[in-house]
Amino acid sequence: MADDLGYGDIACYGNPDVQTPAIDRLAQSGVRFTSFYANAPACSPTRTALLTGRYQQRVGGLECPIGVGNVGRYDDAIRLQKIGELGLPVKETSIARLLKRAGYSTGLSGKWHLGYEPKFSPNRHGFDQAFYVIGGSVDYFHHVEPPPSLLNGLYRDEEPIRQDGYVTDVITKEAEGFIDRQPANQPFFLYVAYTAPHSPFQGPGDLRPSPLPPGSELWNQDEAPKDVYRAMLECMDHGIGSVLKKLDDRQMTNDTIVLFMSDNGGTASGRNAPFSGHKGGVFEGGIRVPCIVRWPEVLRPGLTFDEPCITMDFSASMVRAAGAQPEPGRAFDGIDILKHLAERQPIAKRSLFWRARRAANTRKAVRDGSLKYIADHTGNRLNEYLFDVLQDPCEKTNLLSSRGPEVQRLKLLLKEWEESVKTKR
Repeated sequence: MADDLGYGDIACYGNPDVQTPAIDRLAQSGVRFTSFYANAPACSPTRTALLTGRYQQRVGGLECPIGVGNVGRYDDAIRLQKIGELGLPVKETSIARLLKRAGYSTGLSGKWHLGYEPKFSPNRHGFDQAFYVIGGSVDYFHHVEPPPSLLNGLYRDEEPIRQDGYVTDVITKEAEGFIDRQPANQPFFLYVAYTAPHSPFQGPGDLRPSPLPPGSELWNQDEAPKDVYRAMLECMDHGIGSVLKKLDDRQMTNDTIVLFMSDNGGTASGRNAPFSGHKGGVFEGGIRVPCIVRWPEVLRPGLTFDEPCITMDFSASMVRAAGAQPEPGRAFDGIDILKHLAERQPIAKRSLFWRARRAANTRKAVRDGSLKYIADHTGNRLNEYLFDVLQDPCEKTNLLSSRGPEVQRLKLLLKEWEESVKTKR
């Protein structure tokens, strides 16, 4: 999983200015998705959906990324932070735990961002070995969180650690080490969560003697130097290539499903082409992201898949493919998308929903068929939109005033969904 990677940021999704040969080869040997959506336009919510296989709204407090140092950023998150409950509770479903019960060895290398307190750690959610960035971002060399906290952000199995190295390379090395430690016939689940290309914008050659100062523009998500951003992408691609080579070296490639995706759309520093909008918003550029799946001898290589699907679909797929059992009474909200692909089955008609909250702002959307309705509550102002995203993928023509019945139908769907995922803890 990449962090803040835009739909058009990599070469096989149309970027002419970057070299991403490892990801491109993965697409050539797998299936490239063109209508894949992140569960949210920001990181903590999407990661919640990936681990639980359910809409993140069912958890409470995680509709917005957790702020630096464990800060809640909207009313419910603030309430939970005050009582020490801001994070992903262990009582929630965890695909890592489900796979562990099915005999899998489980590992995490990379970004966690689902709670600062030990009771929310990846180890409590079923990861046997966890090397992780605990929050939203760290200095790539000194591994401290953004100012003013500058707290150590690197952990191993619930303990803060110090480790030298560019964090993208360190994540890669830890992932390779996990694979090396697996016996030949031991099935494993490895979650490799890069922080690239999330700010701060530091390429692998940008080492400084001390962490970036509070006033550095390199912390600003929307102002990446283009050459640095490109270097960050290419370093991540090199790391992905190294992990895939490790599978080759261990003769595990044919027995391993590889998924590649982003947690949300790119920032203004990224490339979301051809879509409009950015991270944080529910226009296509904020939620439609690259996704590639390779499953040798099951999925035909070189295919392009155009049907709409969403992060949590792969949660259901991974559990089924591993022979694991879902938690009783906690049905997945996603579908087994890999089963549909493998059996070439049509996907039953369904609607996809989004709701992102931060401070006084709430952004909602529903996609049903080709139509997508957006309600953007910014403070006291409401802006509404209706787009046909098949005919108008760049969302340039607002059909709101001319398609009244469809607008009302989609608003009702959205209201019913909000009621169905309502939670309180």
